[in-house]
Amino acid sequence: MLREDQASADPSRFTTRLTLALATWGGAGYLPAAPGTWGTAAALPLWWLLAHLGSLGYALAFAVVLAVSLRVAGPAQTLLGRTDHPAIVIDEVVGLLVALAGVPLHWTWVLLGFLTFRALDILKPWPIRWLSRGHGGLEVVVDDVAAGVMARLVLEVIMVGAGG
Repeated sequence: MLREDQASADPSRFTTRLTLALATWGGAGYLPAAPGTWGTAAALPLWWLLAHLGSLGYALAFAVVLAVSLRVAGPAQTLLGRTDHPAIVIDEVVGLLVALAGVPLHWTWVLLGFLTFRALDILKPWPIRWLSRGHGGLEVVVDDVAAGVMARLVLEVIMVGAGG
């Protein structure tokens, strides 16, 4: 049986662990040397699953992931002690889901989308950099959504140019 002080501490500890597990996408954000790229790569299995749900299923699942990312990004910054801590990669998950929404299920499009998204997320051209100027959870996520939108537009132009 738990003592009263232990029982009151457990929900907070669980919430902290859950927040960090989600924000770091199961710990992928703790991998060395390029946590954003690792987090993006770790999102590929989720994208693959969602891509088989059809447009409506994809959109609904994306909305859930987006809502979760907005909920955990701010508290994770506080827990990790730094604004937009590199270990927070759930924003890359959301960005990749935007970039790859509706692309053909072929490795060339996935690789091109992955690389385009990462390049835009790293370089942060306007308006991405402008969108990330705040310090809250929204700003952590919105710049990656913008990078995802821009990457998706690049893919669309390439697909139209390729005749498909």
